[in-house]
Amino acid sequence: MAKGGKLIIFSAPSGSGKTTIVRYLLEQPDLNLAFSVSATSRPQRGKEKHGEHYYFMTVSEFKKHIKNDDFLEWEEVYRDNFYGTLKSEVERLWADGKNVIFDIDVVGGLRIKKKFPEKTLAVFVKPPSVDELKIRLKKRSTESEDKINMRVAKASVELATAPQFDRIIKNYDLDTALKEAHSMVKEYISTPETP
Repeated sequence: MAKGGKLIIFSAPSGSGKTTIVRYLLEQPDLNLAFSVSATSRPQRGKEKHGEHYYFMTVSEFKKHIKNDDFLEWEEVYRDNFYGTLKSEVERLWADGKNVIFDIDVVGGLRIKKKFPEKTLAVFVKPPSVDELKIRLKKRSTESEDKINMRVAKASVELATAPQFDRIIKNYDLDTALKEAHSMVKEYISTPETP
């Protein structure tokens, strides 16, 4: 892959607030960030748009991309429910001279970090508690009770990976978390890369 800007990864269990933090950072012109749109085989939800929120694919299309080695990383999160980062997406954003920001699950985040250790800042967003996560997921009203319980069970496993990340943000208070994320990313992108 071509050499480009820096990679900023935000990972966390569902409901931790990582998407809110990433959206906020994208609005900060001083960071020169562009969002890496992930590919997924899951169906579109609500007002989601292809190419803006995700690149939506069928399971067979996704598997074809895997076979062609088109992904920087990919994972089958739940049965026949794939998520991944297309190499072409990151190359497109680097060609625009941007630093690339990811809102991605912990496994995918750590895989990207392993591939580009010298140019990646991996941040884990920690929720106040698993109980608070469950409350936040229920408030979304986008998923069934079963799906929420699956996500909560997965969260415990994901929380155990936090020490493998470069930095941890505790999202107990959103304003504080946003400020912390901004200064962390600003400091990282202004530091020269180590060869």
